[in-house]
Amino acid sequence: MDSMMMDAMSKDMQSMTGMQTMDMAVMQACMDACSACEQACTVCSTQMMSCAPACMNCADMCNTMMRAMLRPQGMTPASMTAMLDACIAMCRMCMDECMEHADHSEVAKMCAQACKACMDACMAVKDAMMATS
Repeated sequence: MDSMMMDAMSKDMQSMTGMQTMDMAVMQACMDACSACEQACTVCSTQMMSCAPACMNCADMCNTMMRAMLRPQGMTPASMTAMLDACIAMCRMCMDECMEHADHSEVAKMCAQACKACMDACMAVKDAMMATS
């Protein structure tokens, strides 16, 4: 995301209770991880393995999380935390499913790694939120 958009988002975040000092680099890393995870899950879901439903659901959750982070108006710390928790849970479930196929599918292995990165990025945003409250 370009710097103008990040500056605008930072100003919006500053006006939100409990998120005045949110580190926009952490938010950007989370959005990037959500995007990468969504793409990996979409590719993995086409492999017709038993992890396909988990991948499709994870792709949808990552997309929703990313859209919510791009539209911070009206987002409260409680709702943001709930969204992050849901994304973390979905990524964990998808990662576990894909790891069952990782030995014989590079796509599933890549998807599991993207899910792990997304999980970590969402946890970093939660940690940053808690540090500002």
